[in-house]
Amino acid sequence: MKFFTQLKAYFNTQCLCLIVAAGFINTFAIAQQYDLIIKNGRIVDGSGNPWYVSDVAIKDGKVAAIGFFQTNAATQIIDAKNQIVCPGFIDVHTHVEEGIRAVPTADNFIHDGVTSVITGNCGSSEVNLDKFFEELKQKQISVNLGSLIGHNSVRRQVMMNVFRDPTPKEQQQMEQLVEQAMKDGAVGLATGLIYIPGTYAKTPEVVALAKVAAKSGGIYASHIRDEGVGVKNAINEAINIGREAGIPVEISHFKISSKPLWGQSNVTISLVENARREGIDVNVDQYPYTASSTNMGTMLPSWALADGDSMVHVRLTNPETRKKIRDEMIKSVKADKRKNYDYAFVARYRADSTMNGKNVSEINQLLGRKDNLATEADLIMDMVDKGGAQMVFHKMSEDDVAKILRYPNTMIASDAGVIQFNRNMPHPRGYGSNARVLGKYVREKQVLTLEDAVRRMTSLPAQRFRIDDRGLIKSGFAADIVIFDENKINDKATYEKPHAYSEGIDYVLVNGVVVLENGKHTGKKAGQIIYGKGKVIN
Repeated sequence: MKFFTQLKAYFNTQCLCLIVAAGFINTFAIAQQYDLIIKNGRIVDGSGNPWYVSDVAIKDGKVAAIGFFQTNAATQIIDAKNQIVCPGFIDVHTHVEEGIRAVPTADNFIHDGVTSVITGNCGSSEVNLDKFFEELKQKQISVNLGSLIGHNSVRRQVMMNVFRDPTPKEQQQMEQLVEQAMKDGAVGLATGLIYIPGTYAKTPEVVALAKVAAKSGGIYASHIRDEGVGVKNAINEAINIGREAGIPVEISHFKISSKPLWGQSNVTISLVENARREGIDVNVDQYPYTASSTNMGTMLPSWALADGDSMVHVRLTNPETRKKIRDEMIKSVKADKRKNYDYAFVARYRADSTMNGKNVSEINQLLGRKDNLATEADLIMDMVDKGGAQMVFHKMSEDDVAKILRYPNTMIASDAGVIQFNRNMPHPRGYGSNARVLGKYVREKQVLTLEDAVRRMTSLPAQRFRIDDRGLIKSGFAADIVIFDENKINDKATYEKPHAYSEGIDYVLVNGVVVLENGKHTGKKAGQIIYGKGKVIN
């Protein structure tokens, strides 16, 4: 009997050892299963569906699984209790070509929850995109980046800044440049039809180029020809380009930028909706501010800026031509029901940085000039002749901003570049566009629900630009993720003090790498190039 008791004890001990060993092996295996788990968060997945509580497991830069996991199942755990976990924001309208080179960490975007940007907007881009993309891959950047091919840049390379139609040969050369850009991975064609030299192009020129982009699955994104008194015609032109070229249309920074037309955003939205009912694929994007920002040259008639800086100087110093320019500028201001240029603030003037942050009327008075519209127009011409300035224009109404924001096919976009902190007086949209929507228009004004606002920042832009593996928290998708406190998120940048990061965003992941941790940039550069559907793999 004693023998059998000892034998049983022996086997029990061996089994226990095996069980312990098996448990150790199993625990070790689980510990190697995921790189990172975000636990206890309220997931707003980007689809527009209601939030739900779950964990998100990440492996090799992808969302590996959604469910509930043990804390020992990953090498890193982020506890997101009482916080929102959503896809990284996709900013479809940026201008980062220069800034991303100087500040590859793209801090202003990361702090606002942006994990992907589309650049090359308003007709201005790198023309050799293959070279640009390779440079960024070598440099390494903190955000994912895709690019449009800019019509202005293409036209300038072929025709310089001449004010005429292209010859058949020049049109062919432009089409070849667009075709090559699409093969290099452009996501579409962008126009800036208020800027030179794009403003000199007639609609058929743009249609022909858009057809080239359409063949490669691209989109047509347009800073339309007029956002003020002629906005309806400009919208219809963009729609017609989409119709004739058979290409999806994205109308950039949709707005009413003329005081006499304030309140008519319902009319401009109806133009878009009518086109959609016709079967034309049209969407819009918007920054949530009542001020725009662009270069001072747009304040002059476009013909005055043709043929390069030397010819512009000749026109601005010729008394007769200068008077003609002045008269057209005054007529334009009066048509907008304004008495002066007090709405136009200088953001960056290289010739004299003391003017930064002041409006044109204020500068005019500080210089001791006569206080009238004519002398203000002369001041603008003088500044343009000295290199021009980046401006901020206060020309929109809050009601129109809110109406456009409510439109279901509106995406959120900053229209900003990568900003060097504490330099110049940029538009605050470069720091706080997404946080402003989530703080002011979701939490405070309840213009949008949280889920719908996130959809406009994530899955809607991903769908629009055919980015197949981003924009949703979904198994197999890129682990671009933002974690924020919906009760604290807010934009801090103002027109007076624009250099301030958004608050309330604690974590940002780009391709599974933590780039913002506890509200601080980690310096990690995990961004990738987003290629268009026409990309040719060599």
